[in-house]
Amino acid sequence: MTASRIRAALGGALILSMTAVGLLPATAAGATAVTASASAPAAVGTDKGAVRGAVSQGVERFVGIPYAAAPTGSLRWKPPRPAARWTGVREATAFGNPCPVLPSGNGPRSETEDCLDINVWRPAGVRAGARLPVHVFIHGGGLTNGSGAQNDESKLVRETGVIGVSLNYRLGVFGFLGLPALTEEGGESGNYGFMDQQAALRWVQRNIAAFGGNPAAVTVDGESAGGWSVCGHLVSPGSRGLFARAVLQSGSCPSEPQARAEATGTAFARAAGCDGADQAAVLGCLRSASAGSLLDASRTFSAGFVDGTPTFPVNVREAVDSGRFARVPVVVGANRDEGRTFAQGYIDAGKEAYLAFVQGFAGDRAGEVLARYPWPGTSDAYTAAYLVGAIMTDSGMIGGIGGCAQRSLVRTFERYTPTYSYEFDHRTGPGLTQIPGYLWGAGHAAELAYIWPSFDNGTPIAPLFDAAERRLAREMTQYWGAFTKTGRPHVARQSAWPAHHGGKGLTLSLRAGGRSALIDDARISAEHQCTFWDGMTATQGS
Repeated sequence: MTASRIRAALGGALILSMTAVGLLPATAAGATAVTASASAPAAVGTDKGAVRGAVSQGVERFVGIPYAAAPTGSLRWKPPRPAARWTGVREATAFGNPCPVLPSGNGPRSETEDCLDINVWRPAGVRAGARLPVHVFIHGGGLTNGSGAQNDESKLVRETGVIGVSLNYRLGVFGFLGLPALTEEGGESGNYGFMDQQAALRWVQRNIAAFGGNPAAVTVDGESAGGWSVCGHLVSPGSRGLFARAVLQSGSCPSEPQARAEATGTAFARAAGCDGADQAAVLGCLRSASAGSLLDASRTFSAGFVDGTPTFPVNVREAVDSGRFARVPVVVGANRDEGRTFAQGYIDAGKEAYLAFVQGFAGDRAGEVLARYPWPGTSDAYTAAYLVGAIMTDSGMIGGIGGCAQRSLVRTFERYTPTYSYEFDHRTGPGLTQIPGYLWGAGHAAELAYIWPSFDNGTPIAPLFDAAERRLAREMTQYWGAFTKTGRPHVARQSAWPAHHGGKGLTLSLRAGGRSALIDDARISAEHQCTFWDGMTATQGS
């Protein structure tokens, strides 16, 4: 689909839905980050000073450690600089500030730019020299919200014995602003948040051995925008050698040219009251503005990675398609009903609203879409949402996430490197929030609480699991731990998970109650109607 048709199809209803799940900014405050308990393990020396964390339930955690200097003042919209050294032992028992964000389901508003912190979890009693494999998680949130505090790695560490890491990175206009004056100043603009991630991965290389980790056995994992980030790290020259394995959860490989990012940034500057022909003056105006005023002007800002730059010399997806990426083992997966998370805005919408959505999305091919996703003879308040969600999923229209776009990405990776594919297929779970009568299915982000019970979207999720779902949580955690340890998600007495290659196209369908099973490529293609959608993409573009 063309970008203009996608924007027309989304409309205000989808924007409201994406806000609710934390992919776009919102206006209502969310929950605050959880701080660690007071029990303290031994101090650990980093390259900037010693830190002391806390221990609970067999896991030691060191959180809120600066990995780069605060990107404030003249450092706003510049590559990350080294953190300052400190004397004595720094307490690392409370998560650092989230980077500046508007309020959303992923957390409250934050205006604090001193936010470039990293968090480490390790099994209690582990010391330097243990050389345990390391799992680094990059949070999602559309590159506009979220924080490293949402994905507490304690469960993965406790149950699999790896070292866990999460991190903050600059978001929204603070992390991804393209502007002609910034390009002239630094040789590129728009990739600052991604550069932060690279700085955090370099911190891991320098320091993780002191926590008992093995810098040669790092797995980088991310969900949604974190999955976009992982694909970026596979491609970016500056990320080479910083990790040995990769996991893309509900991700894809998007990027845009520098000129487009600069056009978006110029429009933002105008909205922020920093306009004019003098680009140096525009930049000065933006750097002197308060974080709060920049946030307020950024409600419609669209963040993304910028190609044709030193960070991404070529388009990220084109690099993957041609095999120009780090050939490390990868896990690539998505959820069966990704779009249902984004389609909530169509609850209570009727047939006319649905037809308008399809027309705006498919244009003169709307009839073909309706023939495959017809309005049923009997409908209810959720019919439009379910149909819109199915189209969003199968077409991959939401940033290339899920459905046939996911199938294409898996088939591309398998040509070049060991690739393991999954589909989160548990369709009767609690969902991200409780909407009476609405069936979330296996919607976007529905899998996160199974590995990271700390994750929620303003409403606790993991406490609602039944016995079958708790078993799935244990099994998924073991798969992720095994891949982190060996590069193969092989777990004894759990369903086999072979690589996706040799034309067999086997994907692990993750299901509750010990019912996970392999499904083939033909089934994936049929359930998402990929023959049709691949044809649409070929004739109209994406």
